[in-house]
Amino acid sequence: MSQFNPTLITFIFYIVAMIGIGLYAYKATTNFDDYILGGRSLGSVVTALSAGASDMSGWLLMGLPGAIYLSGLSEAWIAVGLIIGAWLNWLLVAGRLRVHTEVQHNALTLPDYFTSRFGDKQKVIRIISAVVILIFFAIYCASGMVAGARLFESLFRWDYTTALWIGAIATISYVCIGGFLAISWTDTFQAGLMIFALLLAPIMTYLAIGDHTQDVSVMVESIRPLANNILSDLSMVAILSSMAWGLGYFGQPHILIRFMAADSVKSIPAARRIGMTWMILCLGGAVSVGYLGIAYFGAHPEIGAVVNANPETVFMEITKILFNPWIAGIILAAILAAVMSTLSCQLLVCSSTLTEDLYKAFLRKNASQNELVWIGRLMVLVVAVLALSLAHNPESKVLGLVAYAWAGFGAAFGPLVILSLFWKRMTLNGAIVGMIVGAVTVILWKNSFADTGIYEIIPGFIFSLISIVVISLLGKAPSKDVTDRFDQANALYEKEMQELKAGK
Repeated sequence: MSQFNPTLITFIFYIVAMIGIGLYAYKATTNFDDYILGGRSLGSVVTALSAGASDMSGWLLMGLPGAIYLSGLSEAWIAVGLIIGAWLNWLLVAGRLRVHTEVQHNALTLPDYFTSRFGDKQKVIRIISAVVILIFFAIYCASGMVAGARLFESLFRWDYTTALWIGAIATISYVCIGGFLAISWTDTFQAGLMIFALLLAPIMTYLAIGDHTQDVSVMVESIRPLANNILSDLSMVAILSSMAWGLGYFGQPHILIRFMAADSVKSIPAARRIGMTWMILCLGGAVSVGYLGIAYFGAHPEIGAVVNANPETVFMEITKILFNPWIAGIILAAILAAVMSTLSCQLLVCSSTLTEDLYKAFLRKNASQNELVWIGRLMVLVVAVLALSLAHNPESKVLGLVAYAWAGFGAAFGPLVILSLFWKRMTLNGAIVGMIVGAVTVILWKNSFADTGIYEIIPGFIFSLISIVVISLLGKAPSKDVTDRFDQANALYEKEMQELKAGK
């Protein structure tokens, strides 16, 4: 592949555009609230699409199509679980979290919210939750940088180190410059790019299969037996474990922060409809690419060697083969968009945790807004350097932890977030014990009971939930100040929902 080609030019234009958005957002960032939460000013469309883009990483365009290509529709259970989990998260958590975080002394981060919600004067829960976020997200960020580097490596034949630095610098630039607004605006653009790619690619693949005299499903079955069987040889445990991915949504800080940043509760229902439509179309497109890829490369085995060697390249190979190089560049940029959108939000969550929950809370309580913004930018660089050091060796065993980081967040924070919004009797000790039990269970289960086939988020979520309830009921009831704020938030939420229904 030549050094200068349409795909490379498209990628350069895309990266420059993202940095340009960061510079524009810089002008709209006047204080720390703007930098890490956008001043709680996001409308329905930006809330929905930025939440979706930050959720779906390169897995959407590489991992899922590859799994479907390799094993058939039985791999789609994860997508089903994610859709159900995301919908419940929007329905049960989004609006309430938006109100509760504002009532709880305008909490800007999850640790900040937990501290105020449970009246933790010693700030124990702030420290523990901040540590959980930093550990898991440092690894998550490293994984995102590796994914971006692998993409550049594959498309442009660059060496790994060069690819790693280019991808990392592109993302770090607009996060550091523009903060939350830059991430939200770029995520919205990236979400549009992703859905464009995932709707167009399966259509072109279907048209390119060639033989439309027989049903595509028959062709697929003849090439990959049992590919049409959504149950295949899966046990009920395997199906439930795949669908349990949806439980993770309730505890993902980079998704929950989008709910906190919405301009009002009244924006949430529209955002839910937009976000879920986007998600269903994208997941459907990803499944279709993998499924139709079976028929396409089965009909054209002479060009299927790369995909058969690495099924995760099915989307890239179809795009390079079937599209004009300029269009292919735009579509392949969607993979970079998926990687960058998730990585950027994770970098900012780590930065806000270090700045708001550690620096401001313990070192500089009276720090000015301007100081906090610049410390936030510095913390983006600190986390990025740590992630780069982990990503420098793509074979590092620590990166394998990403396999259950989603479960770790889901089990540690999921039950905590849900119960904090619905149960007034929940106590600080219950919250702390539940968070620790959830995280530890995930790690122990993954290392000791993986052969059971049960996804570690299931026991982690259940044990965390039970721990919170039991410890809360055994302990002293929360103070009146804590319960009064809870009642105030609930009343405000109900009022805004009633006004929304009344059309006010």
